[in-house]
Amino acid sequence: MNAYLASVLENVKTKHGNEPEFVQTVEEVFSSLEPVIEKHPEYEKVDLLTRMVEPERMFTFRVTWEDDQGNWHTNRGWRCQFNGAIGPYKGGLRFQKNVYEGIIKFLGFEQTFKNSLTGLPIGGAKGGSDFDPAGKSDAEVLRFCQSFMTALYRYIGPDIDIPAGDMGVGAREIGYLYGQYRRLKGVWENGVITGKGLSFGGSLIRPEATGFGAVYYLCEVLKHENDSIEGKRIAVSGYGNVAWGIMKKAAELGAKVTYMAGPDGYVHDPDGIDTDEKLNFILDMRAKDPMHCKPYAEKFGCEFVEGTKHWGHKDVDILMPAAMQNDVNLEWAKKIAESGVKYYIEVANMPTTNDALEFLRGQKHMVVAPSKAVNAGGVGVSALEMSQNSERLVWTAEEVDAQLKKMMVTIHSMSAEAAEEYGLGYDLVAGANIAGFKKVAEAMMQQGQF
Repeated sequence: MNAYLASVLENVKTKHGNEPEFVQTVEEVFSSLEPVIEKHPEYEKVDLLTRMVEPERMFTFRVTWEDDQGNWHTNRGWRCQFNGAIGPYKGGLRFQKNVYEGIIKFLGFEQTFKNSLTGLPIGGAKGGSDFDPAGKSDAEVLRFCQSFMTALYRYIGPDIDIPAGDMGVGAREIGYLYGQYRRLKGVWENGVITGKGLSFGGSLIRPEATGFGAVYYLCEVLKHENDSIEGKRIAVSGYGNVAWGIMKKAAELGAKVTYMAGPDGYVHDPDGIDTDEKLNFILDMRAKDPMHCKPYAEKFGCEFVEGTKHWGHKDVDILMPAAMQNDVNLEWAKKIAESGVKYYIEVANMPTTNDALEFLRGQKHMVVAPSKAVNAGGVGVSALEMSQNSERLVWTAEEVDAQLKKMMVTIHSMSAEAAEEYGLGYDLVAGANIAGFKKVAEAMMQQGQF
């Protein structure tokens, strides 16, 4: 690694050693940037990278709320406005009990480059709380969201920072958050929160957008390899909005998801999760109990394997980890490589550990695509929602889907071209890092942010 990159990375490890997710994602991005830094010595001259790994602003606040039994609870909330060089901060809110400052920081750093790849004028941010909505009543979630927004609203706005949903923050939570924001501000500010319900400014296909976009990106990878999605068998992890979107769009295009996994184990449906009945059942299943996918296997008479993951089976063509960070470690990566599967398409944020990703990228028979490019369709459609709000318009599902597909084709092209420019061949991981970095770095330099 270039001496300057190594020096900045060492400082990150020293300062953030107790935040392994953040260190991991900085290390992953930096692994691709050596040819760019060599070509642009001005970045080292002004020590641009040190500023790029430091959030512009980070807010920490307490969130107090009352449960249905009259007991009071205190959680922590965060908003990391990581980089606003190319537009207002944009990124989701995550409510999960394992959330802490390091996860918010890693997600904000990753979001900066993901948003850059969309080609839209949005900077990178992330936020959330260690509150877990699972098992809470609607009234409890409402009280928490109102308290959370009461602490957050001063720091966001349509030209400042636009939150959205993420894990644990779905349509219910977004509605409650926006309702409290409107109550506090006394105005209807279009585009201040995305992922809203259709009745108050939401965009069609937003819940499915990340999954749809991932499949569109996959199609571009297959096209590059003189291949087609028709008849392909896909294994996904998760069965939330993202994985469900993959299932739905894959079925529309003639492929089928045959494996899905949850916290309790995995399901193998060799006939494919590709009918309205099956897709609708998943919606009902996760609404009732998001922690178990076994009911799907019981309903449709297919295999369920408890307490393990499905990576490494030979009867699939494409792997798409779409659940959570670090889902695939080196041990699983070796099983994946042994299976002979050709396409490894990351969808969740950082679903592969660095050593596993490096190992898979080294397999000559495999094409590996990174999540920051593959899952950018979600934030892209969020930005389209902002556009619709500002124009007081509602686009049809077909119009949004067409814009999403166009965006994902462009992201793939940008990544492939950036890798080619620096002599890296068809390295989509390096290409995405380079393309996302260059736009942010250029904006920071032109604005004198050094």
